[in-house]
Amino acid sequence: MANQSMKLDHIGIAVRSLDAARKVFTDGLGIQVGGREEVPSQKVRLEFYQIGGTRIECLEPTSDDSPIAKFLERKGESIHHIALQVPDVSKALEQAKANGIEPIDQEPRPGAGGTKIAFLHPKSTHGLLIELVEYLHEC
Repeated sequence: MANQSMKLDHIGIAVRSLDAARKVFTDGLGIQVGGREEVPSQKVRLEFYQIGGTRIECLEPTSDDSPIAKFLERKGESIHHIALQVPDVSKALEQAKANGIEPIDQEPRPGAGGTKIAFLHPKSTHGLLIELVEYLHEC
């Protein structure tokens, strides 16, 4: 799966409040925030912060049964996942499966900002939730 066209896209952080996270990143660290977006299918609201060649994504649950809400209950506010940008998420997902990595998503699904995404299960990746991201337009 690893190749020269794969790169770190972002690090996702589960937070209880986007407003509180914004105070840390913008007021405390001086990092500019992108727009706020909601992804209803994932029951999450998010904001991205650009830092050099990558980004931090803060994720706030929009319901108690959101995967982010469940993560916050178990682990508290912390790193939730890393995202790797790939040119073709379907191909990367199939290659991961062929190499014995268990996916959470059997097929790619819509993600934030007009992307296609798929997650790889942490039990196959040494405890790290990995998101594969494909941009459907120039980023």
